[in-house]
Amino acid sequence: MPISDPTIRFSDRVDNYLRYRPGYPPAVLEVLKYECGLKPSSVVADVASGTGLLTRMFLENGNRVYAVEPNPEMRHAGERLLTAYTNFNSVATTAESTSLPAHSIDFVTAAQAAHWFDLARARAEFVRILKPEGWCVLLWNERCIDSTPFLRAYEQIVLGYGTDYKEVRHERTTAAIGSFFAPSKFHSHVFEIRQEFDYPALEGRLLSSSYAPQSAHQNYAPMLKALRAVFDEYKVDGHVTFEYNTRMFYGQLA
Repeated sequence: MPISDPTIRFSDRVDNYLRYRPGYPPAVLEVLKYECGLKPSSVVADVASGTGLLTRMFLENGNRVYAVEPNPEMRHAGERLLTAYTNFNSVATTAESTSLPAHSIDFVTAAQAAHWFDLARARAEFVRILKPEGWCVLLWNERCIDSTPFLRAYEQIVLGYGTDYKEVRHERTTAAIGSFFAPSKFHSHVFEIRQEFDYPALEGRLLSSSYAPQSAHQNYAPMLKALRAVFDEYKVDGHVTFEYNTRMFYGQLA
């Protein structure tokens, strides 16, 4: 059965997540610098920070970052990777109760994560910890599902073999972005990124997803057989390509 508690869904997928999930384009920080006043002195709470893909970008920008992550395995992986940054602070708690001081944060971010939140409670918590002129930033790397024959075939695999793929896709949350920010206005940008995979990396990318069945599940072996067939059909020079739209939503919460 799929795991219903979002804080532990990725516990057995950390290695694949680290190796095969995409990061975020540098343009994200450029937008925040020029439109929202992000400076090296800005304090960031990266909520549901996972292994630290977005956290690292802010640390490299010079920011003090509080990486809020409830999943022990994901959090420990981030700590191992980022402990050398003196401005890195790991916080073992949730989006709905960050434990951070009131009005202490310039930017609250959540990357590939807000669809797991109790949005009403998380919003209230973000309002509590943000400074009066602070910004909330929500990001998703949205895999294109219909832009190439390979990506259409891959989508059929996750639809056919995924444990609860339809239920956990983030589009239901992004469709409600206006309600999340209301009554405040929000802005959005879309950036394009790509990943190329040989077969082992493609398999790792699939298994990093929370809805991908693991080895004890009846769908596991037929899923990988189908994945291999799709790879062999569409590979070019031994690789296939994932295309993503990085969707960025940002605003100041009233």
